[in-house]
Amino acid sequence: MPIASPPSRDNVPLSGSQRRSTALIRRRSAAATIQTRRTNTMSEGYPADRTALLIVDPYNDFMSEGGKLYEAIRPTAEASGMFGNLRKLIPAIRNLGMQVIIVPHHRACDHDHLGWQHINAFIQKGEPLRAFEAGSWGGEFHEEFGPKPGDVIVKEHWAQSGFANTDLDLQLKQHGIQKIILVGLIANSCIESTARYGMELGYHVTLVPDATAAFSPEGMVAAATNAPMFAHAILKTDDLLAQLPKESR
Repeated sequence: MPIASPPSRDNVPLSGSQRRSTALIRRRSAAATIQTRRTNTMSEGYPADRTALLIVDPYNDFMSEGGKLYEAIRPTAEASGMFGNLRKLIPAIRNLGMQVIIVPHHRACDHDHLGWQHINAFIQKGEPLRAFEAGSWGGEFHEEFGPKPGDVIVKEHWAQSGFANTDLDLQLKQHGIQKIILVGLIANSCIESTARYGMELGYHVTLVPDATAAFSPEGMVAAATNAPMFAHAILKTDDLLAQLPKESR
């Protein structure tokens, strides 16, 4: 059953601190984008048959009003323009025939971590919330941003990296993918961890800061600060769209 949607806040003005946080996120993102543009001239271009779009954690609990984590990510999603940019980027990728891969987090179940020897504080703190609970509306994929026919849905990751303990690397190799573009949630958690792992495995990694969000403005700043250490390209949605092939395969 869907959780009741909270009242809309679209017309509520941002506070001074929210405006400052939004401006900081945009400045950091712009600086990282400029830096990677200068160093990425040898690896430009996204061949349709060798590029995949990874949509990370497109669950209702994150992306739908009434989801358990929607309000937590909403301020940074609005600041980055995530939802609007996903609505531009995902259809463009599909229209080009590029592979779309869904990278989902583990869906909460009873006794998930029973007997575990090492549960980190973040997982432990989140247990009572039961985000993305199996069998619940929040644990279903978002209708617009979730999988469509032809997409690959990889095995669920337990923590942050979409590669760890899943078949993501296998699926990418079997589909001949060399370049991965990451969008979705969370910028300084699952996006960053998956991107770092992908770089270590030899994939060309592209981040799209205005197609992601975090639990706080500080999380977005952390993601923007760390990104140049592992990403091959950091592009705004419109800049990425301009570099995509002009014809479908």
